Amino acid sequence: MEITEFINLPVYTSKGRYVGEVRDVLIDIEEKKIDKLILTDTNKEFVEGGMDVAVPYRWVSAVGDIIILSYFPERVEIREETEEEEEEEGGKK
Repeated sequence: MEITEFINLPVYTSKGRYVGEVRDVLIDIEEKKIDKLILTDTNKEFVEGGMDVAVPYRWVSAVGDIIILSYFPERVEIREETEEEEEEEGGKK
């Protein structure tokens, strides 16, 4: 299968619940393998706000007309940085 064939494939959990659709594929050049799938149009039941998420390719259990994941968290939430975290990052630069 060519990497371009992953684009727009629907992604489901092992229990048959829709997660999202593949928007992009990230490749580990050094290892010469797929590293992550970027999913878009995500299910708001799983992903807060239906945001795009990156899924490690090791979670993929099957690829065909659809992609089936062996694992996906029950809920993905957007974590907002606190002022302390922003200050720490500012000090590291």
